[in-house]
Amino acid sequence: MPRMTAAEAAVHILEKEGISQAFGVPGAAINPFYAALRKRSSIAHVLARHVEAAAHMADGYSRAAPGHIGLCIGTSGPAGTDMITGLYAAQADSIPILCITGQAPRARLYKEDFQAVDIESIARPVTKLAVTVREPGQLPGVLQQAFALMRSARPGPVLIDLPIDVQLAEIEFDPELYQPLEVQRPRPSAAQIERVLEMLQAAERPLIVAGGGVLLADAAAALRAFADLAGVPVVPTLMGWGVIPDAHPLMAGMVGLQTSHRSGNASLLESDFVLGIGNRWANRHTGSIEVYTRGRRFVHIDIEPTQIGRVFTPDLGITADAGAALEMLLEAARGRTLRDRSAWAQACATRRRTMLRRDDFADVPIKPQRVYRELVAAFGSEARYVTTIGLSQIAAAQFLEVSKPRHWINAGQAGPLGWTLPAALGLRAADPHSEIVALSGDYDFQFLIEELAVGAQFKLPYIHIVLNNAYLGLIRQSQRAFSMDYCVQLSFDNINAPELDGYGVDHVAVAQGLGCKAIRVRDPDRIQEAIAQARQWIAEFSVPVVVEIVLERVTNIAMGSEIDNVTEFEPVIDLIEA
Repeated sequence: MPRMTAAEAAVHILEKEGISQAFGVPGAAINPFYAALRKRSSIAHVLARHVEAAAHMADGYSRAAPGHIGLCIGTSGPAGTDMITGLYAAQADSIPILCITGQAPRARLYKEDFQAVDIESIARPVTKLAVTVREPGQLPGVLQQAFALMRSARPGPVLIDLPIDVQLAEIEFDPELYQPLEVQRPRPSAAQIERVLEMLQAAERPLIVAGGGVLLADAAAALRAFADLAGVPVVPTLMGWGVIPDAHPLMAGMVGLQTSHRSGNASLLESDFVLGIGNRWANRHTGSIEVYTRGRRFVHIDIEPTQIGRVFTPDLGITADAGAALEMLLEAARGRTLRDRSAWAQACATRRRTMLRRDDFADVPIKPQRVYRELVAAFGSEARYVTTIGLSQIAAAQFLEVSKPRHWINAGQAGPLGWTLPAALGLRAADPHSEIVALSGDYDFQFLIEELAVGAQFKLPYIHIVLNNAYLGLIRQSQRAFSMDYCVQLSFDNINAPELDGYGVDHVAVAQGLGCKAIRVRDPDRIQEAIAQARQWIAEFSVPVVVEIVLERVTNIAMGSEIDNVTEFEPVIDLIEA
């Protein structure tokens, strides 16, 4: 049996499990692992500027395609604690990432040694597994378990902590004999599928609510096939946006208090039956359960048993993989006479065409709605959008168009500021060909702005649209309930850039200083010109390009307290069809 260090065995296992890309920051306590990584040289490595950013890069990488698992690496102590936000963001959205940290020698644990922290205890609430490996011979089995856990049931992150003496210890390990564990994905029973179809047949105005679990199961095609066969309109959740193209006749629109379409809310309120699949009934989607559930029956299919009944009790709950359930529904529905849904589907489609929000503003400073109109004109529905939270994200969900699975990459539940930039870099590392467009408010952009240097160093080009209103815009808008505007202004007179007119940080200068290209836009009629320039720079220099768009300071974006009580702060458009 070959002998090697535990760290070398770990790298062999990573290769066997399909890892080809890592993001991280070396340090003394993880150097044996880095030495093993360098010796094999089959796993590419991107050097982050902040370990939290490395975790977000791994997250963006994992979201790029089914089966991807991003790897982030850090040393002992603060490197692990820096990763916690990244682990939380991944866990919240069911994203598998593997974090590996160095640790003090085993003999120094719990003795307040330099940078020795109990990271397994800290990380446990935001991971599927967090473990400090105390015996070198256990490392292969721990990694084998970790990959099976990340891929099975509801996916999620894992942290493995490696004391430096464990990494250096020699063990017997033959890479040729290593075998990944089988992944378990529960399937519904035939009786459960039959009951779903019976309930669907009994409904007059059904909808399918499709969540991120459909994407995780790589089941968007099966979803569309079932919706087409049954003639049932589809409401994607924010995490499921893209499972059905926005232009599809059965796309009913998104539902919610913020990231929603007027048509989606209206159709949900008119429905009498909802089939939820791979979704969580998140509160930004439902609002109050009383309003959301009144007058309609529910089936909930999810791979995680504890999700069934967590928010409200459905009329039927089924624990199953979304892909397996959709394939069985499709097979069972074929060859039988299904109820004619054409009138209901047409009503939903009419709402989608006619219940619009205005986006044609010509104001200077620029209104954000106009920005998204220009993005749709420039990128259509083909770009892969990356964003996290804030008014920029909420307005993007209301106005952009998405036509393909995984073309809306969003930290939906955790929404950590700073996530967008490193996630876009991780996505680019996974996908060298698509057009990637990141969307940030100025505050999100500033959180981990130093990672632009990573994009410049490692040639990870993408376009970053920064919507600058010099405000914490979403918090300002929520503070209206308290009649205040307190500690949310980012504006100041920049002594080095008086031409900014009080907008504060010179994002163009900072981006240029970090090795990237940047351009500022103040006129809405110049946005297309700026995007064309950004594309030219990407082709010429292969670095991130920042397009900063200076917005009016205060714009309230449509949102409300209930799905039947959304405040439209700007005029809406209700078209009348002949």
